[in-house]
Amino acid sequence: MLQVEGLHLRRGSNEVLHDIHLQLTPGQVVGVLGPNGAGKSSLLGVLCGELAPGQGRVTLQGRPLTDWAGQARAQRLAVLPQVSSLGFSFRVEEVVAMGRMPHGSGQLRDAEIVEAALRAADAWHLLGRSYLALSGGERQRVHLARVLAQLWPGEQGTTLLLDEPTSMLDPLHQHTTLQAVRRFADRGAAVLVILHDLNLAARYCDRILLLEQGRCHALASPQEVLTPGALKAVFGIDVLVQAHPERGHPLIITR
Repeated sequence: MLQVEGLHLRRGSNEVLHDIHLQLTPGQVVGVLGPNGAGKSSLLGVLCGELAPGQGRVTLQGRPLTDWAGQARAQRLAVLPQVSSLGFSFRVEEVVAMGRMPHGSGQLRDAEIVEAALRAADAWHLLGRSYLALSGGERQRVHLARVLAQLWPGEQGTTLLLDEPTSMLDPLHQHTTLQAVRRFADRGAAVLVILHDLNLAARYCDRILLLEQGRCHALASPQEVLTPGALKAVFGIDVLVQAHPERGHPLIITR
């Protein structure tokens, strides 16, 4: 479990996060929504240890995040940044296998996990291809497979952080990506995912953190957070919200 209490973060002269409290619990997907500049990526940077908060406490399984050695942390916490790039012509399976580096599970088991992760990310058909020959969306799915492989199979005690994993994907692969993330959480992992699509967040997230200028505007279920009033206040858009006719989650329609 990853937890932040009383988090404040200053970047330069600007305080970009103000008094954030958040707990990522096993089996749940927490979506982070907010307009550009709301502090979403800064929050992820603090959660993964890339950025040091000015105030507040970040703990992983009850221990300060800074107390975890690199390898031990990597066995429990994986991060997919908004932009991932490689400058060498690795094969797809070699990129995904990088996720297994913190583990000593052996070549045979690692190969099984690489295959499972590629299939989960709907990227198994890319096996054997050069990473540099892939499209942007294909690269994004390969990197998703890499972080899934790092924590495979997603048991309790593991935490997955994802920054806009659907940004370069077509509609089909937006859903297959979030379905893979959802299954990962269903096996016990705690997941945080930054999204821009309100309807994807409504469908796949258990809770939503709505950020406004670095502050928590709301943190609750999609039904409680994705209301016309909240979306008008934070995004400045007028919407209709109704229950999805088949699934029941909120369906957001822009007026």
